[in-house]
Amino acid sequence: MKKLILASAVSIAMAGAAQANEHSGTYAFDTKGAHQFITFKISHLGYSWLYGRFNDFDGEFTYDADNPGNSTVSVTVDTTSLDSNHAERDKHLRSDDFLHVDRYPEASFTSKRVEVDSEGEADIIGDLTLHGVTKEVTLDVEMVGHGPDPWGNYRMGFAAGTTFKLDDFGISYEKIGEVSREVELIISVEGIRQ
Repeated sequence: MKKLILASAVSIAMAGAAQANEHSGTYAFDTKGAHQFITFKISHLGYSWLYGRFNDFDGEFTYDADNPGNSTVSVTVDTTSLDSNHAERDKHLRSDDFLHVDRYPEASFTSKRVEVDSEGEADIIGDLTLHGVTKEVTLDVEMVGHGPDPWGNYRMGFAAGTTFKLDDFGISYEKIGEVSREVELIISVEGIRQ
């Protein structure tokens, strides 16, 4: 489900332009507090689900409350930080059968445009670079919330997701079979306004 909950856009219409810019700005991912996750889900031979995550990543987003379509996001992921809760499997997933982290230690996403419809649903379209291959993907996005925190900062959080095929990024390990070639990526980030 693709919801950019633009409660902010509703409040802009109701409360006027003065509040519109209250939460606009550039937000750095909260890496220090680790209020962020990039997780993935993929079928294991069609018999179960394998879940994992990337422990190290960073990025920032800009949010334009007056025109959410002008918002941007960029993310950089340390692929060597892959963690599926099993050391031997992690070693295999990092190998040249899959992510080949010795050659491609970084993945990234850079937005190109944000499409918001009249119901406040949004897609972020951008370039995902993984395994040395760059492809356009679409993230379904939901604004989780925004506001001041107890430490004097202003925060905003988003959840996003997309699905892509490993083959599209040159990952074609034959033993996994057809049912294990599609990855669901789930992203949750909390940014601190700079």
